[in-house]
Amino acid sequence: MQLSVQIGKLELKNPVIAASGTFGYGEEFAESFYEIAKLGAVVTKGISLEPRAGNEMPRVIETAAGMINAIGLANVGLHAFVSEKLPFLVKQRAVVIANILGSTVEEYAKVAEGLAPHEGVAAIELNISCPNVSCGGIAFGIDPKAAAGVTGAVRKAFPRTLIVKLSPQAASIPEMARAVESAGADAISLINTIPAMAIDAKARRPVLANVTGGLSGPAVKPIALRMVHEAACAVKIPVVGIGGIMTAEDAIEFMLAGATAVQVGTANFVAPMAAVEIVGGIEKWCRDEKVARVSDLVGALELP
Repeated sequence: MQLSVQIGKLELKNPVIAASGTFGYGEEFAESFYEIAKLGAVVTKGISLEPRAGNEMPRVIETAAGMINAIGLANVGLHAFVSEKLPFLVKQRAVVIANILGSTVEEYAKVAEGLAPHEGVAAIELNISCPNVSCGGIAFGIDPKAAAGVTGAVRKAFPRTLIVKLSPQAASIPEMARAVESAGADAISLINTIPAMAIDAKARRPVLANVTGGLSGPAVKPIALRMVHEAACAVKIPVVGIGGIMTAEDAIEFMLAGATAVQVGTANFVAPMAAVEIVGGIEKWCRDEKVARVSDLVGALELP
């Protein structure tokens, strides 16, 4: 039974990756729950050139089938990540994918340049899709030309695997996927959260201080499956599926739709062991279904 998959230059021992944002920098999971090296990889919180405090609270609310967050990309900044967070992850033998962000193309490139000398960063995930900040992020995620521009700049700055995280707000996922592929991306990941809102009826006010946030969890899974399938049909580079993956069967569905690997996000909040349990669940599913290599599932969806 072979669980390993290939994402660009990066070989993962299994296709399950902890998604950016809900896994922090891995400390809480490694110290209280399981060896994070058991996962295929860990995507860090988004890293900006300078530290960010994020949005005011409240900034997370649970919904009937997921949650809405408006964290606002709070993070420790490049310097503290490299000096304080990365050494811990390397010591845990985690495969580290650094999620990076910026307000300008130059800022994205500077973060990538700052990470390039550190071999402990196996890959970059370029976040051009966050809906919860006022500048940067989504501004690059809905325009193919802008997305290609920032992808090309980071490609020049970082020699190892480059993954570009796409936004569900783009008018055409295939067009966005092809744009970043042509600009040098080794892989794409999708989807990020979907803009949403929660209201306190008695107070007659939005629940979140930011008014709106990003919806994630099981509610977005059908949308994510469709977009992953569209992206996988549009490009030759690997696709990493994200969106409401709570169980091994959810992960299998994304792989059948065309994902080479998957990221687990909201499920980490619901059940801290979820990601590592999904690894075991995928292995069991493959044995039961007599699938010799998990990569054989990628894009194996039988269309009518």
